[in-house]
Amino acid sequence: MANNMTYEELVKKHPGSLVEKIVTEVVNKDAFEVHFEDEDDEQWAVIKVHVYEEDKEMALRLLSDDRWILQFGYYDDEDEFIELLQPLTQLEIDLIPKGLQKVMRKVVASEEGLRLPGNFLSR
Repeated sequence: MANNMTYEELVKKHPGSLVEKIVTEVVNKDAFEVHFEDEDDEQWAVIKVHVYEEDKEMALRLLSDDRWILQFGYYDDEDEFIELLQPLTQLEIDLIPKGLQKVMRKVVASEEGLRLPGNFLSR
């Protein structure tokens, strides 16, 4: 991250680089999980990446209406968890491997999470 850039600027101006980071992290794991979550009237599939040293969480969400959202969470100076959400454009969605897109669509449709080997996406 650029020295003077805030997390808000990073999420709004460079969502593609965060999408690439999430995908790279997932592909390099032995296994990864796609969770099913819901809140109020919305349902989504999500993959999350935690950066424990920096107390950050990055995630890709696929909502039931086929909208993709970048989620970026962090703790502020008062230890409040801040969650930033950024809708993804088609160019940014295209950075997500087709296999992962398919799995996330399956999770949304079935309303059940999945655990897969990391190398699943490199097949």
